[in-house]
Amino acid sequence: MNYPDAEAIFEEFGIRIVPANVVPMVGETRAVATLHRIAKRHGEEHARFVVMTLADCANNKAALDETGLWATSDIILAFRKNYPSIMENDVTRFLSFYDSIPVGMLQYWCIGLDGITNKRAALVGLIWERACRVFGEPQGQLFDGRMTA
Repeated sequence: MNYPDAEAIFEEFGIRIVPANVVPMVGETRAVATLHRIAKRHGEEHARFVVMTLADCANNKAALDETGLWATSDIILAFRKNYPSIMENDVTRFLSFYDSIPVGMLQYWCIGLDGITNKRAALVGLIWERACRVFGEPQGQLFDGRMTA
């Protein structure tokens, strides 16, 4: 099945689409249907922003798979809900934050959860925890169990 909308977005950002039987390298994807579903659910501009967030951030061009795309979509939605001023007035701050997140490494850690829980949700939680530390309520650090670890 062809998904010209998703294919065009990947092409716009220089992401090469590989067949389903090929393991994607950095800057490649086989998750065309995933991006199509994201665009259908949240709109083409949102899908474009998801790809831009991963493709233009140095650390994350290897996370262009189903889990990475959906998790990035979820994080963008969470930022729009919880930090609307950043997303409307200072989106470079969000992109700088996302550039500092090693999404691929976090995905690797989530492999241990395969068959136990949803890796997308686990990845979103790992990224969101970092977002809350950077942008969230500093008072919450008083109750951080890692302070004594």
